[in-house]
Amino acid sequence: MIEERGRVLSVEADAVWVETMRQSTCGSCQARAGCGSALLQKVGIGNRLGFIRVSTDRSLQVGDQVTIGVPEQAVVMSSLLMYLLPLVLMFAAGLLLQEAGLGEPLVILGAFSGLIAGFAVARAWAGRRGSKALLQPLVLTGPLPDGPQTVELNSCRD
Repeated sequence: MIEERGRVLSVEADAVWVETMRQSTCGSCQARAGCGSALLQKVGIGNRLGFIRVSTDRSLQVGDQVTIGVPEQAVVMSSLLMYLLPLVLMFAAGLLLQEAGLGEPLVILGAFSGLIAGFAVARAWAGRRGSKALLQPLVLTGPLPDGPQTVELNSCRD
């Protein structure tokens, strides 16, 4: 589980909006002298607030400190979907058109079309699967809900 501390900004009927501060590990990195991320961190561009909507049944109030978490499987699957799928479709479309004997401009246009198609498929998949409990962030710590509750992360599989 990938965890992040945050503060509750807004409370809805079945969810809360949490503000998190993106943390950098530049202070412990050996290559920080020649790194672009460390330079951005120094000028303050890397310090951005993140806002995320988290479904919960806990009794939270504005200002509560909470820990939210996202399952590693969700991060890995989303990364593969958003980065690998468009690249695979781009190369597949380009190679197919090249093998068909088309000219270089059409091969480039076809590869670009494959890339765009990959992003479209990824967006459609995310829209369909984004509401699945396994892919949603959870409130891990904070005020406890009323009554005993058990959360099983592995109960939802797709």
